[in-house]
Formats: sequence, structure tokens, C-alpha cells
Amino acid sequence: MDILVTGGTGKLGRALVERLRGDGRAPRVLSRTAGQGRVVGDLRTGAGIDDAVRGADVIVHCATAPRGDADTTRTLVDAAARAGSPHLVYVSIVGIETVPMPYYRAKLAAEKIVTGSGLPWTILRATQFHDLLATMFSAGSRTGVLPVLKATPFQPVDVTDVAARLAKLALEPAAGRADDFGGPQVRDMADLGRAWLAATGTRRRVVALRLPGAIARGYRTGAHTAPEHTDGTVTFEQFLGTS
Repeated sequence: MDILVTGGTGKLGRALVERLRGDGRAPRVLSRTAGQGRVVGDLRTGAGIDDAVRGADVIVHCATAPRGDADTTRTLVDAAARAGSPHLVYVSIVGIETVPMPYYRAKLAAEKIVTGSGLPWTILRATQFHDLLATMFSAGSRTGVLPVLKATPFQPVDVTDVAARLAKLALEPAAGRADDFGGPQVRDMADLGRAWLAATGTRRRVVALRLPGAIARGYRTGAHTAPEHTDGTVTFEQFLGTS
């Protein structure tokens, strides 16, 4: 089976490639720069994409950016359709219909391109990675306190857990919208912040802020969590202990 991974040099993509190789597969990695196991192509311009997708049985689309996700997904889908009918696996985010962030809207637009592509497809939505929460806490602690969203749950998941699920889906027939994938615990952001403080030895007062607006309100409702799918195995504390 020929498997092409976009974004294979990013955090999730690297974990997926490692998982597939550990399972005895030899995925190709789409990259803008040459290297071992890589095929050169640029989703932003379309250069090299037709050659990259040619012969692929499965394309796992992990490439993402703060802007332009819909455009790059369209470029990939059009090239894949010209090449044949590969199984397209797309990784997305839980709650993108409810939390009106521009990045989430771009992910939702990309999902619609995938579902309307005419290709066999699978979409996996995951909750936020542990790394994102750790980065937010690290940046916020520079203010002299640790600001968190008041009464707001998060369900952080480890990138290796998501990679394992993606690898499984890539080797199976197209599933359409797969079950959401979440971390093992749904916890208040303040609680996660205290865990980060303890693990890093940082002394800060946790300050819970109730922010106005639709984005903060969407997060308070827990729309970005999947409490019925606590499928991840690595807790936030375990992640902090190894990072």
C-alpha cells in the first residue's frame, strides 16, 4: 500500500510516519524540501503535487497552517482526483462548528472540500494537543500570573495517541466521519494550569478570567471536548513528565 503523508515533518505528521514505519509500512512524506523518504511538492503553489500524489493508495492530510487550510486542501484534492481515487484521510478538530475562531472556520471549509471531493474519505476530529495547552501556559506565565479561562473544560490529547488512530484509519476502508478522538480526561483549564505549574516548578497565581465574546462562550460550553470519547491514553501529567 502506497501511503502519502502531507505535513509529515510537523509534530503530528512525524508521529504518524514513525507509527506507520513501526508497523512495517514505508510512507512517503510530502515536503517542500528534499530528504530521505520525502517527495517534493508545495501545497501553497501546487508545484510538484500531481507527481507527489501519483500512485498513492492513501493520502493522510496532516499539513496545516494558521491560514489557507481550505486552499491547500483544494489543491491536494484536485490533484488526487486527477490521479485516480485514493483514500483521503483528513485530521480536523472537535467543535469547529461551534467555536467561531478563524482557524476553525478554515478547518471546517477544508472538511467540506474533502466530503465533496468524490474521493473515498475519512475525517478524524481530535481535541487539543497537550503541547498547545503547555505552550499557552508557558506564554501566559510571562505576565507574572497564570491566566486561564474561567469555568472552561479542556480534554488535551497526546499527539502519539492521535497518530496511532490515524494510522489505523489509513489502513482501513474509508469510514466517512470517524468517531471523535479525545484525551483521557476532561478537566477545568485552571486544574490543568496548576498541573503545569507543579511539573515545571513555576510559581504563579492562577487567575481565572471570564472573557466576553462567542469564542470564549463556545469554549465554556465544552464544544471543543468529546467526553464520550476519552480514547487517549496519555494524561497531561504524563506528557509533562516526558516533555
